[in-house]
Amino acid sequence: MANRFLSTLAFFLLAGDVLAGSPVAPESQLDVALVIAVDISSSMESDEQGLQREGFIDAFRSSLVHEAIGSGLNGRIAVTYVEWSGVKDQRVIVPWMIIDSPEKAMSFSNQLAYQPIRQAGMTSISGIIDQGRKLFEPLGSAPLRRVIDISGDGPNNDGRHVTYARDEAVADGIIINGLPIMFNRGSGSAEQDDLDLYYRECVIGGAGSFVIPVHDPEQFAMVVRTKIMREVAGIGDARSLIVPAQSGSMNCITGERRKQEDLLSQEKKP
Repeated sequence: MANRFLSTLAFFLLAGDVLAGSPVAPESQLDVALVIAVDISSSMESDEQGLQREGFIDAFRSSLVHEAIGSGLNGRIAVTYVEWSGVKDQRVIVPWMIIDSPEKAMSFSNQLAYQPIRQAGMTSISGIIDQGRKLFEPLGSAPLRRVIDISGDGPNNDGRHVTYARDEAVADGIIINGLPIMFNRGSGSAEQDDLDLYYRECVIGGAGSFVIPVHDPEQFAMVVRTKIMREVAGIGDARSLIVPAQSGSMNCITGERRKQEDLLSQEKKP
């Protein structure tokens, strides 16, 4: 009975932290509003999911991330954590929280650590981009930057074309960054080997957008921390640009690299 009471008390304390931090007044400026969108599709193995979750939990407990948040123009950001799979499967795990202190960052991390991990089906990157756009609506003009941070281990295979969703989000002023997970690849398929290139050409977009692939499970936490710090500080890739869907080396529909003859035929077109 005592254990059940403590568990219930812990839940309401954590929920209280979220509710206390979630409202955003229109006049309250934010350095960035960050949608952390993590893949839980069937291709994500349990160890990948665990590392992915722990990476974000550890990132918001890091003093380096706390310093990055505090060093911003306003010293405050908004973050929400969303799990996604198929085109109709996007679930907010931690609602919008305002983080303007190490204590608030730890509260976000604790709330995330409390949530169970689940596994779903298809992989709709276009679906989470579309949903991410909607999630920004309650924040109005408060964020100076709006960023969707997508991590995943495969190309889009459900819903509309990913480039359509990307282009519309970028047209709205949203930045999309990518964290392709490229370790533990038993099949060695071409689409998995080229996942970082797929993310670069078909998924990311917006001023300063970037891709950081994860090749080694032991580096996952470090990569996530680095990615969050760059997004909070607004440090992107100055060379980033949207690659037209028909001119890149990747087929954004199949997730496979284009054949040499296809590339040559594209080059010959006026």
